[in-house]
Formats: sequence, C-alpha cells, structure tokens
Amino acid sequence: MNPYIINTTDEVRQMLAVIGVDAVDGLFTDIKPEHRPKSFDLPQGLSEYEVMRKVTGLSLKNNVALVPFIGGGYYDHYIPTAVQALTSRGEFYTAYTPYQPECAQGTLQALFEYQSGMCALTGMEVSNASLYDGGTALYEAMMMAMRITGREKIIMDGGVSPITRKILKTYTHHLNYQFEETPVVRGQSSREEIFKRLDQKTAAVIVQNPNFFGAIDDFTDIIAKAHGVGALGLASVYPVALGLLKTPGDMGADIVTGEGQSLGLPLNFGGPYLGFMTARKKYVRKMPGRIVGETVDGQGRRCFVNTLQAREQHIRREKATSNICTNVSLCALQAAIFMAMVGKGGMREMAQLNLDKAQYAKQALANIKGVEVKRSSPTFNEFTVCLPKDASQVVGAMIKKGFAAGFPLGRYYKDMEHYLLVAVTEKRTKAEIDMYAKALEEVLNS
Repeated sequence: MNPYIINTTDEVRQMLAVIGVDAVDGLFTDIKPEHRPKSFDLPQGLSEYEVMRKVTGLSLKNNVALVPFIGGGYYDHYIPTAVQALTSRGEFYTAYTPYQPECAQGTLQALFEYQSGMCALTGMEVSNASLYDGGTALYEAMMMAMRITGREKIIMDGGVSPITRKILKTYTHHLNYQFEETPVVRGQSSREEIFKRLDQKTAAVIVQNPNFFGAIDDFTDIIAKAHGVGALGLASVYPVALGLLKTPGDMGADIVTGEGQSLGLPLNFGGPYLGFMTARKKYVRKMPGRIVGETVDGQGRRCFVNTLQAREQHIRREKATSNICTNVSLCALQAAIFMAMVGKGGMREMAQLNLDKAQYAKQALANIKGVEVKRSSPTFNEFTVCLPKDASQVVGAMIKKGFAAGFPLGRYYKDMEHYLLVAVTEKRTKAEIDMYAKALEEVLNS
C-alpha cells in the first residue's frame, strides 16, 4: 500500500465492490488506452539546479518567435505593462477568498469594479465575480437556465465553438438532458432550424457572437422567439468585439457568458483564464459563484461585501447553484485593470483596429491564386478561407516559415479539411500580414 494513502487493502476492495468494478484500473475504462499513463515508474528526484537546467533545456525547443494568426476563442491582444505590474503587487497577488470583508476591502472593491465593467460591456444588469473559463461558464449558464425554467431541453446553435460544445456534453454525459444542435448555413445560424425545434419543453437557446467561423449576427429575433415559448436566450460573446457590436443585452439575452482571456490575460499555453457571466437582475439568486455588492458600514462609510455566495462549501450540497465553479480573483482583477486603463473609447478603438486589419488580411489572402475567402457573412476579426491543399499540412509548413497560420477546421468538422480559420488582432502589422500572405502563397505553390 502507498504510505500516503490511509485506505487498507480491505477498504479499497469494499469501495470497489460498491462502485461495481473488480480493480482500481476499472475506474479508468472511459479513458482511451492511448491517453492513459504508460507507467508510474518515475525517475529519481533531481536537485533544484538540475531541474531548472532540464526545464530550461526543454523550453529552448519551443518556437516562441511565431507570428500568430490563430484564434478559435483565444487571441493575441496587446496588454499594457501596467496591468501585470499592478496585479503583481503583494496585496493582490497573495489575496484569497475575501470572506472577512473588514480584512479584504481592496479585493472586494476590485471584484465589484470588475462586475461593473462586465455589465457595462455586455449591456446586462448583474455579474458574478467570474468563473473558471469561458467553456465552463457557458455550462453554468445552461444549468442556470434549467433551474429557472424547470425544463431540460437545450437548443444549441452549430456556430457555438466545438470545444465549448464538447465541454457541455462532457459535463452532462450522465444527466438526462436533451441537446438539439442546429446546423450552420453559409456560416450563420439557421433560423428555420432553431424555430422548428423551439417548443414548450425548451429551457434555452444558446448562440455565439461572433460564432466559431468568425461570422457576426444579431440574435434579437431568435431570443424573442425563445421568450415566446418561455425559454431563455443564452449568448456566448467575444468581449473585444463588443467595442463595436450590438450588445447581447440590447438583443434581449437573459444570460451572457464568454472567455475573458482577451481582457488583459496572456495566452500562457492555455491558462489560467477567466470565465465571465452576466444576467438579468431578476435571475441573480439563480447565478452560480460569488457576487460582490456595495453597502455602508455602521458609520455610514462606503464598503463592499460578498452579497451572494451560494457555493458548494456552504452546506448546500445538492441545492448548490454549482458544484464546480469558483471565481478566479486575480484574473478578474487583471480584466478590471485592463478595462479601466483602456476605457470605453479605447475598447471601441481596439475593436475597430481588429476589424480593419482583418479586412486588410482578407483582401491580401483573396489575391492568392487558389485561395477563397468566405464572404457570405459579415465578420469581426476572424474569418474562414478555403485552401487548395489540406489546411493541417499548410499550417505545419507555415510554422517553418515563422507563422502560426490559423486553426484547421478539419480537426472538428467533417469535409472541411481544406478550410482554415484565420484571426487578426490589433497587434498584427501591415508588414506582418503582407509577409504572411507571401509565405502562404509560397507554401501553396510548393
């Protein structure tokens, strides 16, 4: 037996019998063999110096000089130096759960400001103090809609990120919920298919703006139709795009979520990131996570408290609004500082730069023989192109030329092996776009 695990052999045997498997390995049958650990025969430990030397050697194998044109939900945006400098201060960096407001006014005020910024950005009335990431935030919104309506049917537009859809299906794999996915037609939501599926059993319709193919849309009509049968409208949004686009609040959405990485968080090989959630005020008591509110103390001074914190550890058990969520305070702080530094005008200017540079890139790629830029739908800073070669192979060849060329859609969509999703942010220069186009033409002609 492992000296660090207190269960005896008999206790392990009893637990396995209750679960219904013969051995511990039986607990991992859902994991494909190729994804399981090959061995737990680990090498001997190393000294600190030896570990640093080994890790540094491995890091030198990474190509960190790639110019990124890849998006798919996570983007290379400019982050003012002051964002990192302020969030690295010890008062914020070491702060944890602010359960004692008299000791945590700074953290609570920062989260309150974050909530205020997210409400202004999305056009909604209330916000929680953040969630893990964009994918799990949308799952939380879906569960929230089911609690509100008492229904178990979800209509999900095919334009929602396939990564996010996989997250939702994984979390609900053993739950008795009804998912109905509608197809995307020419890059946009099929209203006909959504309206056909809407009925009195529907809890919510889930849409994404811009959708995974980069197309932007106004979902006011879809949300209104959902309300007509007593269902809710859920929107997953790209926050930078809201500097220009109609807000989900103006579209009538009930719950809004998204990935907050683009609000001052570096890409970091996948995290830590930030999930945000805003909603109509009437649903605030159904929201998961933590909500910071403003009040006054006994002397009439302005102060901040955890107004709502209906989380799993508060003895709610099966009545908890969530059993997976928490907030990520430091990431929320970064987003709050980023929004405060950039400001309303800066968000609009940033969004306009993304749009304009993407339009320039569209034209540059359209001039390449054999490349077809899909123009059936308006886009923000991301768009789809069809290549004369397999997109995955093209991406591999472009890496050798110093570019992360985009997201090959064949990874998630059947019969789209030649399609590439290209993202352009405000950081990409005209020279970089021109060099990208030239390199792509050389790869396609080789």
